[in-house]
Amino acid sequence: MTLNNGTTSSHGPSAGAARKPGYAGTLAATCCAVFVAQVANALPASLNGLFQQDLNTHGSQLTWITAAFMIAVVCFEFTFGVLGDLFGRKKLITAGAALVAIGSSVAAIAPNVQVLWVGAALNGLGAGAMFPGSLTMIASVTRNARERAHAVALWSGFLSAGAALSPLLGGMFAEVGSWRGSFWVLVGLAVVSIVLTLVLAPESKAPEGRTLDIPGQITFAIGLILVLYGAVEGPESGWTTLPVILAFGIGACFLAGFVLVELGAKSPIFDLSLFRNRAFTVASIVAVIGMLAFLGACFATSMWLGPVQHQDPLRVAIPFLLLQGPAFVLIPVVSRLLHRVAPTWMLTSGFVLMAVGCLLCTRLDVTNLDLTAFIVPDLLIGIGFALCVSSVTAVALDSVPPQLAGMASATTNMLRDLGFALGPVVVGAVALSRAGTAFTSNLHGADLPADQLGAARGIAAEGGPIAVNSLPSNVPGSAAHGLALDALGSGFGTAFLVCGIAAAVAAVLTAVGMIGVRHRSSDESAADSSPAERDGTPEPAAI
Repeated sequence: MTLNNGTTSSHGPSAGAARKPGYAGTLAATCCAVFVAQVANALPASLNGLFQQDLNTHGSQLTWITAAFMIAVVCFEFTFGVLGDLFGRKKLITAGAALVAIGSSVAAIAPNVQVLWVGAALNGLGAGAMFPGSLTMIASVTRNARERAHAVALWSGFLSAGAALSPLLGGMFAEVGSWRGSFWVLVGLAVVSIVLTLVLAPESKAPEGRTLDIPGQITFAIGLILVLYGAVEGPESGWTTLPVILAFGIGACFLAGFVLVELGAKSPIFDLSLFRNRAFTVASIVAVIGMLAFLGACFATSMWLGPVQHQDPLRVAIPFLLLQGPAFVLIPVVSRLLHRVAPTWMLTSGFVLMAVGCLLCTRLDVTNLDLTAFIVPDLLIGIGFALCVSSVTAVALDSVPPQLAGMASATTNMLRDLGFALGPVVVGAVALSRAGTAFTSNLHGADLPADQLGAARGIAAEGGPIAVNSLPSNVPGSAAHGLALDALGSGFGTAFLVCGIAAAVAAVLTAVGMIGVRHRSSDESAADSSPAERDGTPEPAAI
């Protein structure tokens, strides 16, 4: 989910004026809601290794756990925002938290990975309602852009804290009991969010001029799901198999239909006219590419330490403090920098740091279990991400007239989340394809007994080298464990390389594509006031 730490001020009421009724209660309820939503998002990061062991999953099945959550968020967040405006944000947050409680309960009792997918998708739907609902509710109780900036900064802190602490929660419960316990804790947190929202937050809505774009929602959701299905299943099923080809073909048709629907819609969920602006187009493209690089690197780290190296879940969680923690710790620093440094340069710098960190990860040794090798690259990626998340929204908002900034921030928000959804899908496709090719090649020259060789080939044909890598010792096919480990190291090393290239491309596009673009100063932004005050939507940023 994305957010902007609020960089504008306004000439609204003075600091001494009384706050609107319900300010403190709303802030408490919305911060709790976004924390719960982000915990649901990041929880599987440290548990992929245990999912593989307990549920006998293979590579693409693990990818779907993360992808199911993000696809649900991306597909429906625009519609959830409209529903909140029409029927009430308090109801939207409460319903979202209830969905998270249900989804986490399903995940906690999941007998197989398919049921776990359902739980992840329900959690994604719930979080997709809680993110925009909580953010717009803040706008309804703040008096001006300065007060909203402080409130959104606190909201973003809880968002970042959820991302950083969630893998530790999963790791700790896996240590003392079972990974299922962490989902039951999430159920309890969701219930707390429901209670706080019902008791503390006043209802707010803004139905004027808001209508549902049902044709746009249907074509976008079906098209995106089908295309991502093809990308996830391609590495194991084969890129030329009929289901994968049909998924890409039909999905592309639906997405083309979505574009046509939006061009003629009275109230589009995706305003294509914004892309006539070069600066906004560049910001949108780098939002997708850059966030793909970040979450792709996070997913590759989770897979590298979990299903590949089979490290302890608590150890898997430690690098995520470096990946996600800086976005929380550096909130005040980034907020000040956005007042003093052109957001284009902050965005470029962030992508460069992410690219260097990802490229350093390509040098990791898959046989080395020492976590110190992750310190420098993950810290660079984390700091780079902290610089990017707010800067990309600032760049987008600077590039459009004030009256279009509300739609611009919402569109940038969705595109960033699309990048988050694509990250695990692209990384999984690249890593598993490369690993499968490398393992097949390694087997041809391997000096293994015939029974071990045949068993390894059969298991790899069903579940890929990640299945061979997880075989217990002294079973048919286990003699190829070393070959599978090397192949997976090569595959995920290539995935880190792809993430590094994506971040570098985003940096170049930002630096070159913004040449000649004039950025508004803080004073000009203040004079314009925030468009969010006009439409009741705070300017989002991200995590």
